[in-house]
Amino acid sequence: MNKPLAISMGEPAGVGPDIILALHARRAELELAPFCVFGHAEFLKARAQRLGIPVDIATVGPAGAMDVFAHALPVADIEGLVPDHPGQTSPVSAGAVIRSIEAAVEATLTGGCRALITAPIHKGALYHAGFKHPGHTEFLAELCAAGGKPRLPVMMLAHGGLRAVPVTIHVPIRDVPDLLTKELIIETIRVVAHDLKLRFGIANPHIGVAGLNPHAGEGGAIGREDLEIVGPAVAQLQFEGIGVEGPLPADTLFYPTHWASFDAVVAMYHDQALIPIKTVAFEDAVNVTLGLPIVRTSPDHGTAFDLAGTGRASAASFLAAIRMADAMTAHP
Repeated sequence: MNKPLAISMGEPAGVGPDIILALHARRAELELAPFCVFGHAEFLKARAQRLGIPVDIATVGPAGAMDVFAHALPVADIEGLVPDHPGQTSPVSAGAVIRSIEAAVEATLTGGCRALITAPIHKGALYHAGFKHPGHTEFLAELCAAGGKPRLPVMMLAHGGLRAVPVTIHVPIRDVPDLLTKELIIETIRVVAHDLKLRFGIANPHIGVAGLNPHAGEGGAIGREDLEIVGPAVAQLQFEGIGVEGPLPADTLFYPTHWASFDAVVAMYHDQALIPIKTVAFEDAVNVTLGLPIVRTSPDHGTAFDLAGTGRASAASFLAAIRMADAMTAHP
C-alpha cells in the first residue's frame, strides 16, 4: 500500500489522457489511491490546458509519486514527440506510447508500482514503430515473459461480481471451432481459477462454462464440439479438483441471477462473453488480464477519438479500473 499504481498514458489522440487528468483533478473527492502516470509530461500539460483542467505536473518516478500525489500529478516522463491533436493519430507519437507501456510494466514487475492500469491504445497508430502484436494484452504478456515464453494471457471483463472470460478473442467467428481445443480450454480455466484465488481472494472458485453451440449442442445434435471438446475439458478440470460446471447453454447462463451464482463464466468466443457484460455494464466494466505476474486492469472502452479533447468522455470505466487494481493489491 506504500507504492503507487502505474498508469500508462495510452493513445495521445484518444480520451485516455483526458480521463487521467480529470480523475486526478477529483482525487480528494474520489479518495483515489495514488498513481504515477507513465507518459509525456509536456503533452499532458498541453491537454490539461486544452480541457481547462488546472494541474501541477511533477516529473518524478514511482519513488516520488506518493509524496506529490496530493498536490500534483506524478509523471514518469517519457521522451519523444507527442503532439496534442485530439482525434488525429500521429506517427511521431508511436514510440512514446510504446515506451510508456514498457516503462510502466517494468516499474510494476520490479516492485516500484503495485499494479498497472493501461489507457486505451490504437494499434494502427503503432504499427510503423514496430508494434507487431494482436493487441495490448499480448504485448503485456511478452513484456512480462522476461526473455522466456510468454505466459497465456487471459482476458476477463468484470463488473462487481459478474465476470466473463472468452477462450478465443480477436479471431473470425468461422475460425473459432478449429481453434478451440480441449487443452486451450483447460489451460484458460486453470488460469481463471488460480487468479480468482490469488487476486480476488475467492478460496473455492465456482466457474461456469458456456457451450459453443446453441443449447450446448444438445448431446451432439447441434454440433459435436460441446460433446467432444468442451465436455471432456470440464471433466478433466473436475478431476483436478477445480469447481467447474458445463457445458451450459449460453442463452440462459448469462441471465444475471444465474450468472451471479458463478464466480466467473468462461465463454468460447469474444462476443459470447462481451455482449452480456457490455449489456449490463457498458460504461463501467473493467478489463482484467489474468495469467500475468502483475495485476493489470484497463477501462473497457477504446480511444473514442470523437470525444477526445472535449471533456465529455465518461470516466466511469477508468475509475472502476483504478479501484479494482487498488483492491486487488491492497493486501500483502
